[in-house]
Amino acid sequence: MSTAELYAMRRKRHASRKRINALALTLSLGAMAFGLVWLVWILFETVRLGIGGLALATFTEMTPPPMEDGGLANAIMGSLMMVGLATLIGTPVGIMAGIYLAEYGQKGWLGSVTRFINDILLSAPSIVVGLFIYSTVVARAKTFSGWAGVLALALIVVPVVIRTTENMLALVPSALREAAYALGAPKWRVITSITLQSARAGVVTGILLAVARISGETAPLLFTALSNQFWSADLGQPMSSLPVTIFKFAMSPYENWQKLAWAGVFIITVGVLVLNIVARTLFRQR
Repeated sequence: MSTAELYAMRRKRHASRKRINALALTLSLGAMAFGLVWLVWILFETVRLGIGGLALATFTEMTPPPMEDGGLANAIMGSLMMVGLATLIGTPVGIMAGIYLAEYGQKGWLGSVTRFINDILLSAPSIVVGLFIYSTVVARAKTFSGWAGVLALALIVVPVVIRTTENMLALVPSALREAAYALGAPKWRVITSITLQSARAGVVTGILLAVARISGETAPLLFTALSNQFWSADLGQPMSSLPVTIFKFAMSPYENWQKLAWAGVFIITVGVLVLNIVARTLFRQR
Protein backbone atom coordinates (compact mmCIF):
# COMPACT_ATOMS: atom_id res chain seq x y z
CA MET A 1 0.00 0.00 0.00
CA SER A 2 1.42 3.36 -1.06
CA THR A 3 1.89 6.40 1.15
CA ALA A 4 -0.91 8.24 -0.66
CA GLU A 5 -3.35 5.42 0.01
CA LEU A 6 -2.40 5.33 3.71
CA TYR A 7 -2.84 9.09 3.93
CA ALA A 8 -6.27 8.89 2.26
CA MET A 9 -7.35 6.10 4.62
CA ARG A 10 -6.29 8.11 7.65
CA ARG A 11 -8.17 11.17 6.42
CA LYS A 12 -11.26 9.03 5.85
CA ARG A 13 -11.04 7.62 9.39
CA HIS A 14 -10.49 11.09 10.82
CA ALA A 15 -13.52 12.44 8.97
CA SER A 16 -15.62 9.52 10.18
CA ARG A 17 -14.54 10.13 13.77
CA LYS A 18 -15.39 13.82 13.45
CA ARG A 19 -18.89 12.99 12.19
CA ILE A 20 -19.44 10.51 15.05
CA ASN A 21 -18.13 13.08 17.54
CA ALA A 22 -20.44 15.78 16.13
CA LEU A 23 -23.41 13.41 16.29
CA ALA A 24 -22.64 12.42 19.90
CA LEU A 25 -22.17 16.08 20.87
CA THR A 26 -25.46 17.04 19.21
CA LEU A 27 -27.34 14.26 20.97
CA SER A 28 -25.79 15.22 24.32
CA LEU A 29 -26.67 18.89 23.89
CA GLY A 30 -30.18 17.92 22.81
CA ALA A 31 -30.66 15.75 25.90
CA MET A 32 -29.35 18.55 28.11
CA ALA A 33 -31.63 21.10 26.46
CA PHE A 34 -34.62 18.74 26.80
CA GLY A 35 -34.01 18.39 30.51
CA LEU A 36 -33.36 22.10 31.04
CA VAL A 37 -36.54 23.13 29.23
CA TRP A 38 -38.70 21.18 31.66
CA LEU A 39 -36.70 22.36 34.68
CA VAL A 40 -36.92 26.02 33.66
CA TRP A 41 -40.63 25.60 32.89
CA ILE A 42 -41.29 24.09 36.33
CA LEU A 43 -39.33 26.86 38.07
CA PHE A 44 -41.06 29.54 36.02
CA GLU A 45 -44.52 28.22 36.88
CA THR A 46 -43.54 27.86 40.54
CA VAL A 47 -42.35 31.45 40.72
CA ARG A 48 -45.25 32.84 38.67
CA LEU A 49 -48.00 31.09 40.62
CA GLY A 50 -46.19 30.99 43.97
CA ILE A 51 -45.49 34.70 44.24
CA GLY A 52 -49.11 35.40 43.34
CA GLY A 53 -50.22 33.48 46.42
CA LEU A 54 -47.73 35.08 48.81
CA ALA A 55 -48.87 37.71 51.29
CA LEU A 56 -48.21 38.68 54.87
CA ALA A 57 -51.16 36.52 55.90
CA THR A 58 -49.40 33.49 54.42
CA PHE A 59 -46.91 33.61 57.31
CA THR A 60 -49.21 34.85 60.08
CA GLU A 61 -52.59 33.10 59.67
CA MET A 62 -53.70 29.49 59.99
CA THR A 63 -54.74 27.26 57.11
CA PRO A 64 -58.31 28.32 56.28
CA PRO A 65 -61.53 26.48 55.50
CA PRO A 66 -62.56 26.39 51.82
CA MET A 67 -63.31 29.78 50.20
CA GLU A 68 -62.01 31.79 53.18
CA ASP A 69 -58.86 33.82 53.65
CA GLY A 70 -55.94 32.39 55.60
CA GLY A 71 -52.33 31.40 55.49
CA LEU A 72 -49.80 28.65 56.14
CA ALA A 73 -48.42 29.68 59.52
CA ASN A 74 -49.23 26.42 61.30
CA ALA A 75 -47.91 24.35 58.38
CA ILE A 76 -44.65 26.34 58.27
CA MET A 77 -44.23 26.03 62.03
CA GLY A 78 -44.92 22.28 61.95
CA SER A 79 -42.43 21.71 59.13
CA LEU A 80 -39.72 23.72 60.90
CA MET A 81 -40.25 21.82 64.15
CA MET A 82 -40.28 18.35 62.63
CA VAL A 83 -37.41 18.98 60.19
CA GLY A 84 -35.32 20.62 62.92
CA LEU A 85 -35.85 17.82 65.45
CA ALA A 86 -35.32 15.13 62.83
CA THR A 87 -32.00 16.76 61.93
CA LEU A 88 -30.97 16.96 65.59
CA ILE A 89 -31.75 13.26 66.05
CA GLY A 90 -30.44 11.92 62.75
CA THR A 91 -27.24 13.96 62.43
CA PRO A 92 -25.32 12.65 65.49
CA VAL A 93 -26.31 9.07 64.69
CA GLY A 94 -25.26 9.48 61.07
CA ILE A 95 -21.94 11.14 61.91
CA MET A 96 -20.99 8.50 64.50
CA ALA A 97 -21.93 5.65 62.16
CA GLY A 98 -20.00 7.31 59.33
CA ILE A 99 -16.93 7.66 61.54
CA TYR A 100 -17.13 4.00 62.47
CA LEU A 101 -17.36 2.88 58.85
CA ALA A 102 -14.50 5.13 57.73
CA GLU A 103 -12.11 4.53 60.63
CA TYR A 104 -12.97 1.10 62.04
CA GLY A 105 -15.24 -0.68 59.57
CA GLN A 106 -12.99 -0.96 56.52
CA LYS A 107 -12.62 -4.66 57.19
CA GLY A 108 -14.89 -7.11 58.95
CA TRP A 109 -18.45 -8.30 58.62
CA LEU A 110 -20.03 -5.63 60.83
CA GLY A 111 -18.85 -2.79 58.61
CA SER A 112 -19.99 -4.63 55.48
CA VAL A 113 -23.43 -5.36 56.94
CA THR A 114 -23.83 -1.75 58.14
CA ARG A 115 -22.84 -0.42 54.73
CA PHE A 116 -25.27 -2.80 53.02
CA ILE A 117 -28.18 -1.78 55.27
CA ASN A 118 -27.33 1.89 54.76
CA ASP A 119 -27.41 1.43 50.98
CA ILE A 120 -30.87 -0.13 51.29
CA LEU A 121 -32.12 2.80 53.37
CA LEU A 122 -30.69 5.27 50.88
CA SER A 123 -32.53 3.69 47.97
CA ALA A 124 -35.76 2.85 49.81
CA PRO A 125 -38.80 5.00 48.89
CA SER A 126 -39.73 7.41 51.65
CA ILE A 127 -43.25 5.98 51.79
CA VAL A 128 -41.73 2.70 53.03
CA VAL A 129 -40.20 4.59 55.95
CA GLY A 130 -43.57 6.20 56.64
CA LEU A 131 -45.33 2.84 56.65
CA PHE A 132 -42.69 1.39 58.97
CA ILE A 133 -43.17 4.17 61.53
CA TYR A 134 -46.94 3.90 61.12
CA SER A 135 -46.92 0.19 61.94
CA THR A 136 -44.42 0.44 64.80
CA VAL A 137 -45.36 3.78 66.41
CA VAL A 138 -48.64 5.21 65.18
CA ALA A 139 -50.62 1.95 65.22
CA ARG A 140 -49.44 1.09 68.73
CA ALA A 141 -50.02 4.60 70.10
CA LYS A 142 -53.38 4.66 68.27
CA THR A 143 -52.84 8.28 67.25
CA PHE A 144 -50.96 10.28 64.68
CA SER A 145 -48.36 12.61 66.14
CA GLY A 146 -45.58 15.03 65.35
CA TRP A 147 -43.08 12.75 67.08
CA ALA A 148 -43.91 9.97 64.63
CA GLY A 149 -43.22 12.39 61.80
CA VAL A 150 -39.92 13.37 63.41
CA LEU A 151 -38.85 9.71 63.64
CA ALA A 152 -39.77 9.07 60.00
CA LEU A 153 -37.79 12.08 58.79
CA ALA A 154 -34.85 11.18 61.06
CA LEU A 155 -34.68 7.74 59.43
CA ILE A 156 -34.31 9.50 56.08
CA VAL A 157 -31.59 11.82 57.40
CA VAL A 158 -29.42 9.08 58.93
CA PRO A 159 -28.33 7.17 55.78
CA VAL A 160 -27.56 10.39 53.90
CA VAL A 161 -25.32 11.67 56.70
CA ILE A 162 -23.68 8.25 57.11
CA ARG A 163 -22.72 8.05 53.44
CA THR A 164 -21.48 11.65 53.28
CA THR A 165 -19.45 11.37 56.49
CA GLU A 166 -17.82 8.12 55.43
CA ASN A 167 -16.93 9.47 51.98
CA MET A 168 -15.55 12.75 53.32
CA LEU A 169 -13.41 11.03 55.97
CA ALA A 170 -12.09 8.64 53.35
CA LEU A 171 -10.82 11.63 51.36
CA VAL A 172 -8.64 12.88 54.22
CA PRO A 173 -4.99 12.08 53.34
CA SER A 174 -3.48 9.22 55.32
CA ALA A 175 -0.37 11.37 55.89
CA LEU A 176 -2.36 13.54 58.32
CA ARG A 177 -3.31 10.53 60.40
CA GLU A 178 0.21 9.11 60.32
CA ALA A 179 1.71 12.44 61.38
CA ALA A 180 -0.64 12.60 64.36
CA TYR A 181 0.12 8.99 65.32
CA ALA A 182 3.83 9.75 65.09
CA LEU A 183 3.36 12.50 67.68
CA GLY A 184 1.75 9.99 70.03
CA ALA A 185 -1.87 11.11 69.64
CA PRO A 186 -4.45 8.41 70.47
CA LYS A 187 -6.88 7.32 67.77
CA TRP A 188 -9.87 9.12 69.27
CA ARG A 189 -7.90 12.37 69.33
CA VAL A 190 -6.80 11.88 65.71
CA ILE A 191 -10.41 11.32 64.63
CA THR A 192 -11.89 14.30 66.51
CA SER A 193 -9.09 16.80 66.01
CA ILE A 194 -7.59 15.85 62.64
CA THR A 195 -9.78 13.80 60.31
CA LEU A 196 -13.18 15.15 61.36
CA GLN A 197 -11.93 18.73 61.37
CA SER A 198 -10.42 18.29 57.91
CA ALA A 199 -13.69 16.88 56.57
CA ARG A 200 -16.10 19.16 58.43
CA ALA A 201 -17.11 21.21 55.36
CA GLY A 202 -18.07 18.04 53.47
CA VAL A 203 -19.94 16.66 56.48
CA VAL A 204 -21.89 19.88 56.90
CA THR A 205 -22.68 19.76 53.19
CA GLY A 206 -24.17 16.29 53.63
CA ILE A 207 -26.27 17.47 56.56
CA LEU A 208 -27.64 20.39 54.56
CA LEU A 209 -28.48 18.12 51.64
CA ALA A 210 -30.30 15.78 54.02
CA VAL A 211 -32.30 18.71 55.40
CA ALA A 212 -33.14 19.79 51.86
CA ARG A 213 -34.38 16.29 51.08
CA ILE A 214 -36.68 15.88 54.08
CA SER A 215 -38.06 19.41 53.75
CA GLY A 216 -40.22 18.33 50.83
CA GLU A 217 -41.14 14.81 51.92
CA THR A 218 -44.88 14.20 51.92
CA ALA A 219 -45.40 10.43 52.03
CA PRO A 220 -43.78 9.77 55.44
CA LEU A 221 -45.80 12.55 57.07
CA LEU A 222 -49.10 11.35 55.62
CA PHE A 223 -48.72 8.13 57.63
CA THR A 224 -47.25 9.67 60.77
CA ALA A 225 -47.99 13.32 61.57
CA LEU A 226 -51.05 13.55 59.29
CA SER A 227 -52.20 17.21 59.58
CA ASN A 228 -54.42 19.71 61.35
CA GLN A 229 -55.76 23.21 60.72
CA PHE A 230 -54.81 24.73 64.07
CA TRP A 231 -51.75 26.25 65.67
CA SER A 232 -50.26 23.46 67.75
CA ALA A 233 -46.75 22.98 69.07
CA ASP A 234 -47.70 19.71 70.80
CA LEU A 235 -45.70 16.98 69.07
CA GLY A 236 -47.86 14.38 70.75
CA GLN A 237 -50.80 15.36 68.53
CA PRO A 238 -51.31 15.41 64.74
CA MET A 239 -49.27 18.25 63.30
CA SER A 240 -49.56 20.23 60.10
CA SER A 241 -46.66 20.48 57.64
CA LEU A 242 -46.05 22.26 54.36
CA PRO A 243 -45.72 19.17 52.12
CA VAL A 244 -48.92 17.55 53.38
CA THR A 245 -50.80 20.86 53.24
CA ILE A 246 -49.62 21.39 49.66
CA PHE A 247 -50.77 17.88 48.74
CA LYS A 248 -54.17 18.43 50.33
CA PHE A 249 -54.78 21.93 48.95
CA ALA A 250 -53.48 21.21 45.45
CA MET A 251 -55.95 18.31 45.07
CA SER A 252 -58.91 20.47 46.09
CA PRO A 253 -61.27 22.38 43.75
CA TYR A 254 -61.10 25.55 45.88
CA GLU A 255 -59.22 28.49 44.41
CA ASN A 256 -57.96 29.88 47.74
CA TRP A 257 -56.51 26.49 48.70
CA GLN A 258 -54.81 26.15 45.31
CA LYS A 259 -53.20 29.59 45.69
CA LEU A 260 -51.90 28.66 49.12
CA ALA A 261 -50.58 25.37 47.72
CA TRP A 262 -48.54 27.25 45.12
CA ALA A 263 -47.31 29.64 47.81
CA GLY A 264 -46.17 26.64 49.86
CA VAL A 265 -44.41 25.14 46.85
CA PHE A 266 -42.59 28.44 46.32
CA ILE A 267 -41.50 28.60 49.98
CA ILE A 268 -40.12 25.05 49.91
CA THR A 269 -38.40 25.64 46.56
CA VAL A 270 -36.66 28.77 47.82
CA GLY A 271 -35.64 27.05 51.04
CA VAL A 272 -34.21 24.02 49.25
CA LEU A 273 -32.44 26.27 46.73
CA VAL A 274 -30.80 28.26 49.53
CA LEU A 275 -29.68 25.07 51.29
CA ASN A 276 -28.20 23.69 48.07
CA ILE A 277 -26.31 26.92 47.37
CA VAL A 278 -24.88 26.95 50.90
CA ALA A 279 -23.95 23.25 50.60
CA ARG A 280 -22.17 23.76 47.28
CA THR A 281 -20.34 26.81 48.66
CA LEU A 282 -19.11 24.86 51.68
CA PHE A 283 -18.09 21.90 49.51
CA ARG A 284 -16.00 24.13 47.26
CA GLN A 285 -14.26 25.57 50.33
CA ARG A 286 -13.46 22.08 51.60
